[in-house]
Amino acid sequence: MSLLPVLSKTAQQLTQTFDQIPAERKELLQQLSDYIRNKKAASQPIPLVFICTHNSRRSHMAQLWAQAAAVYFGIERVISYSGGTEATAFYPAAVKAMKAAGFEIEKAEEGQNPKYKVKYASDGNPVQVWSKKFDDAANPASGFGAIMTCSDADGNCPFVPGAEKRIAITYEDPKASDGTAEQDEVYFEKTLQIGREMLYAFSKV
Repeated sequence: MSLLPVLSKTAQQLTQTFDQIPAERKELLQQLSDYIRNKKAASQPIPLVFICTHNSRRSHMAQLWAQAAAVYFGIERVISYSGGTEATAFYPAAVKAMKAAGFEIEKAEEGQNPKYKVKYASDGNPVQVWSKKFDDAANPASGFGAIMTCSDADGNCPFVPGAEKRIAITYEDPKASDGTAEQDEVYFEKTLQIGREMLYAFSKV
């Protein structure tokens, strides 16, 4: 598979900015790289579940960027999921930011917690994303890597049932900018940060 043209261009640009990642962040990301590498070496599926409190912003961004990074670096058998300690909705500003980065996102089901179809590869099927709890039936029940993307979820979920590896790679919440003139810029910068770090982790596999 290959990434969609705009997304591929964004990914390529982000791979040129790995020097913006602080050394301590690279150490955290190396844990994810090692987990993926070990699963790959064992010829096993590589399920990754990105967990945040509301499964509305950072966990969705990381889920989709991880899937894109796997395609970008040609790492097969990666399947990314996301969940929260509670379900809310994929926040519209986060959807908008991911679209700006090059993901093609369309609403598949309306409602308070809409379902979206997200396309990231030119020759792959779209994935369906919506807000859900991390132990939702749509997510794997065992044998997965749990990546905690917010400090609240990291603190409230010291144990994630079924996870064979738990990694805390937390991000500041762009929610603080909601309703302000800076909202779009803040959300886009957040998706670029998450994209940069997911691409870095996969580049080290």
